[in-house]
Amino acid sequence: MAYIIILGAGTGGMPAAYELREHLDKKHQITVVNAVDYFQFVPSNPWVAVGWRERGAITFPIRPYLEKKGIAFIAQPVQRIDADNNALELKDGDRLSYDYLVITTGPKLAFDEVPGAGPAGYTRSICTVDHAEQTWADYQEFLKDPGPAIVGAMPSASCFGPAYEFAFIFNKDLQRRKLRHKVPLTYITPEPYIGHMGLGGVGDSKSMLESEFRNNDIKWITNAKVTKVEAGKMFVSEMDDNGQLKKEHELPFKLSMMLPAFKGVDPVAAVEGLCNPRGFVLIDEYQRSKKYRNIFAAGVCVAIPPVEVTPVPTGAPKTGYMIETMVTAIVRNIAADIAGESATAKASWNAICLADMGDTGAAFVALPQIPPRNVNWFKKGKWVHAAKVGFEKYFLYKMKHGTSEPIYEKYLLKALGIERLDH
Repeated sequence: MAYIIILGAGTGGMPAAYELREHLDKKHQITVVNAVDYFQFVPSNPWVAVGWRERGAITFPIRPYLEKKGIAFIAQPVQRIDADNNALELKDGDRLSYDYLVITTGPKLAFDEVPGAGPAGYTRSICTVDHAEQTWADYQEFLKDPGPAIVGAMPSASCFGPAYEFAFIFNKDLQRRKLRHKVPLTYITPEPYIGHMGLGGVGDSKSMLESEFRNNDIKWITNAKVTKVEAGKMFVSEMDDNGQLKKEHELPFKLSMMLPAFKGVDPVAAVEGLCNPRGFVLIDEYQRSKKYRNIFAAGVCVAIPPVEVTPVPTGAPKTGYMIETMVTAIVRNIAADIAGESATAKASWNAICLADMGDTGAAFVALPQIPPRNVNWFKKGKWVHAAKVGFEKYFLYKMKHGTSEPIYEKYLLKALGIERLDH
């Protein structure tokens, strides 16, 4: 009998648990360990931040759904991974042994890298449902006395899609309230150009997103390095294409939502030889740790090199479809190892995404994620907004009832009108 622990119950961990349960003999024990007792659908957080969704609509308790499938669940933070002895140490002092460990923790949010940033400082976030609720609370106060607003991302950020989404959703909500004329809005980003998204651009993303910003009176500063934030003021160094200082900005704001850079979570980053200097897990082509052959990793916690060197550091995003293929590869390779066979399954390093823009949206397909690409496709339309709303309901249903089918691929390909990813 094999003991398998999945560390993290997000968009990687929950599907991993369901898929392992379906593909392995019932004699093998699967346990999910998560810091909190609920699942949250992170892509919906921009809507929570403007009051378009409530917490209860995008979260649910994990335990009853996993236990229904014969999967054990522990809601506790992990204090330490004893990789040499195949064990986890939990916050309450309990120790769990494993034969295989699957790390799907997501990131540590590195607000501390910019003084004054983050929910404990002067900028808001949509990285968690708690953060989104805090943003919504501040937004309601902001609406009583509107003023300048700043949206964007900090240096070394890698997840730019939600920042673009929030900028457009925030813009649309203000328009609906007939308050947009009172809110000068600026988008601040380390990207070398609008639409880069950590991917080197996708299709015509640069001109399309710049056009949308112009049409909606959203100003922008690219190659932007936020150096510190004070109450009502953001300090930004704008760099030129050679990484040299071009201009210093002191920007006033009454509300700001800035996505942070990511790092690996502390107990994972602390394991000797497991991670790179930023704390992301170093894996081989089969999603296995390069040092510990019984440790696998999927999702944002995985080390992926930047697509290209940029004047201000940016990282490469890990989209839902990519994470899904990582999970499937892990499941197949654990099953092979249990059977005494060699690992053969590999993830698909492709990016497919639906980004909401209030009442319209943008969709892109980058195959593979790192250019040059076989498919380089970016489209905009109201159908994307509808597809994003539909996907939220579809994904939450699947996470509650358990599935081993490829959720992202099945839904997104249908929404995009693509029969196969090689077309």
